[in-house]
Amino acid sequence: MSSYNPIIALLIFAGFVFLGFTFFRPVKGWYWLIKNNWISNEKTIMEDILKQLYRLESYGTETDIITLTNSLKTKDSLIIDAVHKMAVNELIDFEGDLVKLTKEGRQYALRIIRVHRLWEKYLAEKTGFDKIEWHDRAEEMEHQLSHEETNILANELGNPMYDPHGDPIPNTQGKVKEIVGVALSLLPVETMGRIVHIEDEPDVIYKQILAEQIHIGSLIRIEEKNSERIVFYSEGEEFVLAPVVAANITVEVLKKEVDEDDHSVRLSSLKTDELAKIVGISKECRGENRRRLLDLGFVAGTEIKIDLNSPLGNPVAYEVKGSSIALRNDQDSKILINKI
Repeated sequence: MSSYNPIIALLIFAGFVFLGFTFFRPVKGWYWLIKNNWISNEKTIMEDILKQLYRLESYGTETDIITLTNSLKTKDSLIIDAVHKMAVNELIDFEGDLVKLTKEGRQYALRIIRVHRLWEKYLAEKTGFDKIEWHDRAEEMEHQLSHEETNILANELGNPMYDPHGDPIPNTQGKVKEIVGVALSLLPVETMGRIVHIEDEPDVIYKQILAEQIHIGSLIRIEEKNSERIVFYSEGEEFVLAPVVAANITVEVLKKEVDEDDHSVRLSSLKTDELAKIVGISKECRGENRRRLLDLGFVAGTEIKIDLNSPLGNPVAYEVKGSSIALRNDQDSKILINKI
């Protein structure tokens, strides 16, 4: 017959108390952390669904549950649960098999899009993050900023109307400007225009556009077009794209005569012994990188020539205002010049 040991009983009781405190203590207890994380994940899923529905509707695409589950990187069961709750909360409606945003759902989606595009603008203007990172980082932050924090961010950025890709940023009333332009893939040969928007989804096509160093604000002229490729001239260089890639670039067609400055080319096209004058810096160069180039003397009207070529051609040292300054290819491609 075992005897009662008060010390062991006390230790067991203390252990239960400790586990209970660890699990249920306010705010930081495991129970509350798990519950709050679940609520946060559920909110993220709902907001991703709203944003995707808005995107598909803006393209004129009718959406059913199968289309929705295939377009999101989330378990089907979680999407279906979220859709049920969104219908109860009157954020979405069903018309037969089709899922549609209600007025309230559309306004909610625009609030998420506003945060995303403002955050991309912030990353472009205020940080040194590469543009390939902007979208994913903005995807995280769009679920975290409150309405008040979003307005503070907008004020800090000067209430911009467009994000770095040329997408319009919804205002506080949920109104969105239209992108005025035509897909590059639809333009006839000899069309002159200016790039006003580059779509950053899908990721694989966006990376191809970035690799070609195609910039928003650049003047272009269509030289060749067929079912396999589209060739256009821009800033002294020739670009060749597949039509499916060109479809993600929006161009504002120009009907007026081209100004003299619009004949400018990229500094990267300058040859040894050539002399040029700087026209300006591409809109593609933003924030600290732009300020640094201006501080170094890359300002409009300044004469420039090659001082020294590296063996591999990258970087290149340029003579500017008596100083030799080395630039990488991704930097000198954003400086526009007129050759003398």
